[in-house]
Amino acid sequence: MHRSAPRLTRILACAAVPVMLVAAGCSSDDSGPGPSASPSSPAAGASAAPSSPAPAPSVAPAKFAKLPDACKAITAKTVEALVPDVKTKAGTPGKSTDVASRGSCSWNGLEDKGVEGSNYRWLDVSLLRFDSEQALGSGEKRAQDKYVAKVAEVKATEGAIDVRTSSAPGVGNEARAVSYSLKKTGETFRYGVIVARTENAVITVSYNGTGYAGADAPSAGELMEGTVKAVKDAVAAVAAANK
Repeated sequence: MHRSAPRLTRILACAAVPVMLVAAGCSSDDSGPGPSASPSSPAAGASAAPSSPAPAPSVAPAKFAKLPDACKAITAKTVEALVPDVKTKAGTPGKSTDVASRGSCSWNGLEDKGVEGSNYRWLDVSLLRFDSEQALGSGEKRAQDKYVAKVAEVKATEGAIDVRTSSAPGVGNEARAVSYSLKKTGETFRYGVIVARTENAVITVSYNGTGYAGADAPSAGELMEGTVKAVKDAVAAVAAANK
């Protein structure tokens, strides 16, 4: 009876060993690293790197790269017909720091008709050219915006009366004619103005006049007819300068 007790104790101790090993195995699941993603795999929840932004669409190149000499944009024949007794046949150029983008010229003359009075005429031309720029848009679009703004500016001439506007077909890509009267130096001056756009260039021609000492002021129709002739010269000159 006494010899069986130690044997029983050894059997119970051995029986307890697997239980302890199982318990140890469970605790190692809690404390160990456990299965994990491969080191080369991206961390769970990580987002892909952002893609580069798409480049902005390029603007179309401007058609015209230069302007003609403004004082040669209207032919000598036209100047002679519109401005009798012109003071300076070659014209008086306006100041410009960038003649490839802007220029202007004017002519004036006073025709003395003796007892019938005197006829005064003034003709001027303004040329503007716009380049294509990524930040500002195409040269054509910039010219379109300037064309609209210039027509509005002419229509809003301070002191202008009897303002009338109409289209000017056959002049560049688009053109608008504006006629009005203006009181100056005690006389009524009549104006014919055409603003035209040809591709990326904007042309403005103004032709005006009055009569002194009893001479009649020119009619609106006469002035506009002369303005059309001059602006067509200028449109052709811009095209010729870029051939």
